[in-house]
Formats: sequence, C-alpha cells, structure tokens
Amino acid sequence: MNARPVGILGTGKYVPERVLTNQQLEQMVETNDEWIVTRTGIKERRIAASDEATSDLAFKAAQQALDNAGLTAGDIDLIIVATITPDMFFPSTACLVQDKLGATCPAFDVSAACSGFIYSLATANGFIQSGLYRKVLVIGAETLSRITDYTDRNTCILFGDGAGAVVLGEVEEGRGFQSFVLGADGSGGELLKVTGGGSRKPASADTVNNKEHSIYMAGNEVFKFAVRIMGSAAEEAVEKAGLSKADIDLLVPHQANIRIIQSALNRLELTEDKALINIDQYGNMSAASIPVALAEAVEQNRIKAGDTLCLVGFGGGLTWGSTVLKW
Repeated sequence: MNARPVGILGTGKYVPERVLTNQQLEQMVETNDEWIVTRTGIKERRIAASDEATSDLAFKAAQQALDNAGLTAGDIDLIIVATITPDMFFPSTACLVQDKLGATCPAFDVSAACSGFIYSLATANGFIQSGLYRKVLVIGAETLSRITDYTDRNTCILFGDGAGAVVLGEVEEGRGFQSFVLGADGSGGELLKVTGGGSRKPASADTVNNKEHSIYMAGNEVFKFAVRIMGSAAEEAVEKAGLSKADIDLLVPHQANIRIIQSALNRLELTEDKALINIDQYGNMSAASIPVALAEAVEQNRIKAGDTLCLVGFGGGLTWGSTVLKW
C-alpha cells in the first residue's frame, strides 16, 4: 500500500466478570437456550458491573496491549476508541482513557457501530503511513448492556460488553496491513439504531417511556445485509491485497451471528477451523468483537509470524469494513 509498512505490535482484551447465560435470559423473557443457540450461536455474554463504564473496560484492554507490545503510555502518539456506548456525549471516551493511562497524546472516538474497529484501524494506518504519528493505540470498547432492552426478546439475547485493543506501528517490509475496504449505506440507517438522546430526539419522559434509548433492530433485514456484505467485503480486501482466498490463514470476523460467520466462510471457501469464533462466550460486542477475537487468537497461539489474516465486520450506519494483514 505504501513504502511505510504498518502492523500490529501488541494486542489486549478485557471482558467483565459477570456472565449472563441463556438459562438466565429464559427467566427474563419468553425464549429458550436451544432457540438462541440454533439461531445465533450464542450461549452466554458478559455484562459490565454497575461501576464499570466503557472507558474502564477500554483502559484494561489498552494496558494489556501496551504490555504485550513492550511499550508504555508515554510511547503512544495517538489514541482512537471505537464505540457506540461512550461514557458520555463528551469528553470522548478516548480522552478518558488517555487520562487513565497517564498518556499525553491526542485522542478521539470513532462511531461506526460494529465496523468501528476496522474504521479505526484504517484511520490509524493512515496517520502512521503519513509520518504524522509513529505508534497509535486503537481500542474497540462497548457496554451494550446499558442500551439493551431486556424485555425485547429479539435483541436482548444478542449483546454483551467487552473491550479489545491493539498497538499499531511500523513493521518490517512485507508485513502488516495489505489492504483496507470501508463502506457505508446511510439509507439503511433505520434498520439498526438508538433514536433517543440525540439532537433529533433529546431525552424526555416520552423517549424513556417509548424505550428509544435502547437498540432497535430490524433483524431479518440486517441479517440479509450482513450475509451479503461480510463475504463480499472480505473478498474485496483479499483481491485488493493481490491475494487469493486460499492465502487466508485465519478469518477474524465480527461476532454477530454464527450463521453470518458461516456464510462468510462459505464465500471465502474456508473451513470453520480457519476462523476465530467466540460468539458462544460473548455474543455481539459491537466494536469490541473483532479486537477481542484477535487478542484471543494471539493468546491461543492461533497466529504465527507470516500468517495472512482477514478481519471483517458490519454494523449500524449501515457500515462495513475489512482488512487483510500479514502477521
């Protein structure tokens, strides 16, 4: 892509201790474990403690990524946090994380829902390639439990909390990011949204009573979009990198639904052992899904030097993003 190769120097993750199982959800809404597992692949998800906010999860994942990279907060030139569940409207969650880490660099948030981490990687990659910054901390962090309606059986089974982080920097020739594909279709914005609390519908008794501060999702339409876009975005990134499907050693997909992941694997002609799948443990963690899965792939020694990885996700916006990198 450019003379200055950029790659991942360290990974980290943090998931809250509390586990919410399908059996527990059976006590809350009209659903059952078999139905949830068959339709989504999810068995449990993590829920942030009452005193944990998105910045707390992000900070812990960031610390681990810095340790993994052998760096300190003082080595970081920029912090980007991908989230749709910030601690507050402003200051940005990235600024809160910067303060917790004791860093002194610029910091900002990216809002692209479940594609946010890929969008943030592309942004960080551009900053480093331009020579403006040398090392960038990229975090995907969410507390989706705070915007989930636990009386809506269609959505409450899906979402969980967590954070994943990576440190990006210059790597040796031939390694690092080989391609990026980013996309958006704002005409699909109505399919997946939280309408309350913004400038269109400021918080009021009505927005609270109408549950407009919780996630609304048109499930079937989002599913159809996801099945189409996950495979095609991954394919495009592979082609853009000048590679073939057979070159992919590991697919790290957004963990939204096992059937969506399987459709992407079919499109790429890959077997399930060529993907990192942890949706059964965590559900959909939006922007945190991909970096948590990547950190687990590293922990489990699923990646070795020289491997070709494809990271791909989709989300509200509607948005999508993919990247191919050589480890």
